[in-house]
Order: sequence, then structure tokens, then C-alpha cells
Amino acid sequence: MSLRDFLERFRPTGTPGASAAGVPADRTAERAAELEPALARLTDAQQEAERIRAAARQTAEALRRDAAREAEQIVAAARERAPAVRAGAAEPVLREARQEADALRAAGERAASAIREQAGERMPSLVDLAVADALRPAGGSRGAS
Repeated sequence: MSLRDFLERFRPTGTPGASAAGVPADRTAERAAELEPALARLTDAQQEAERIRAAARQTAEALRRDAAREAEQIVAAARERAPAVRAGAAEPVLREARQEADALRAAGERAASAIREQAGERMPSLVDLAVADALRPAGGSRGAS
């Protein structure tokens, strides 16, 4: 639309008071004719936007399905590896516990060996005392000595 056509809209159709001979311009038809191509293009753009949204919804749904499937696979793999990971995590603790148990066992064996050695040293004199006590007469010997 040219500037002249635009300005033509604001020109009075006739002088006031006197009747004009002629048919006034159909402004409604002019506006409809002017807006129809733009509205048709807008309708096309709306239809294209709806096609794009529909394609995006389909793509998003496919992505969700793929992500859910992948998440299930990750969880299944994690559950499968969990025992090995637990064993690996427990290994240092178990190794330390075994070393501590070995150290306690060695200390216990050293203590038992020391006790056996002391018992071996003391046993002959204790046996002699026990035999002497057993061979002593039961009532009168204590007072006679």
C-alpha cells in the first residue's frame, strides 16, 4: 500500500451538508482486502508452528522413552556390579582386621609360650612340694617337728 492510498483513508468523502453524488468507498472491503493476505500468511505460520510443536512432542517422547530405557539398563548394570563393588570396598577393612587378628594371635601365642616356660620352670618344685605334702602323715607330723 502506498502512502497516497494510506492518506486517502483520512480524506473526507464529501463536503458537509451537501449530498455527494457518488458512492462512498467501502472501507470494510478495503480493509478486508488489505488484511486478507497477511492473515493468510499468519494462518500458514500458525499451521507450521503446530507442525513444529507436534514434531517436537514426538521427539521429546522418543527421548523420554530412550532415557527411561537407558536408566533401566544403568540400574540393572549397577545392581549386577554391586556385590563386586561391595567386596572391593570391604577388602581393605577385612585385610586390616586379618592383620589385627594375626597380631592378637601372635601376642596370645607369645603369652602362652611365656606361661608354658614359667610352668616348666616351676613345675618340678611344685611337684616335689605336692609329693612331700601327700607323703606326710595325716595328723601327728605337724606338731612333732
